Amino acid sequence: MTFDRLKRREFISLLGGAAALPLAAHAQQSAMKHVGALMDIAETDATAKKWVDAFETQFAASGWRKGRNCDITYRWGGSNPELLARQAEELVRLAPDVILAHGTPAMIPLQKTHTTIPIVFSAVSDPIGQGFVASISHPGGNITGFSNFEPDIGGKWLQVLKDIAPSVTNVAVMFNPRTSPYNETLLCVR
Repeated sequence: MTFDRLKRREFISLLGGAAALPLAAHAQQSAMKHVGALMDIAETDATAKKWVDAFETQFAASGWRKGRNCDITYRWGGSNPELLARQAEELVRLAPDVILAHGTPAMIPLQKTHTTIPIVFSAVSDPIGQGFVASISHPGGNITGFSNFEPDIGGKWLQVLKDIAPSVTNVAVMFNPRTSPYNETLLCVR
């Protein structure tokens, strides 16, 4: 192949690529994915920004760049079940491609919306006992995610307490069943 023919092919390829750029840009825009995130912490919480930064950094490492090929809509509910319920309904109405639920209090109202939108949870205690998934390996339905505690951890915490303070004979546990109903499952010492 002669040098002139090679240059001509490169020129045609370059020209074809330039002509295709607007089409590719349009395809990129139409490929924009929408993520909804329901957080069980307050937006003003000191750890909220750190959590969002970590999430968005790892999301970007997977190829999803906020503003480029995805947008993320956050809703913050703190530990307020009524606010979380309203925020869950609002997120479902926005019809994102996927919803991230941070914490059990955020997952509870999302499950009640009976949506078919895929939901990925994190920091959820006992997702099987709470009825969010059938099992960790085969969650079924549109919900999957990561648990932060094994249900048997309550017994292990009690054993650690007994190991460091063997004379302890009575232990009291306090929790708010409205904001952390899953804590009851941690108390079932087997």
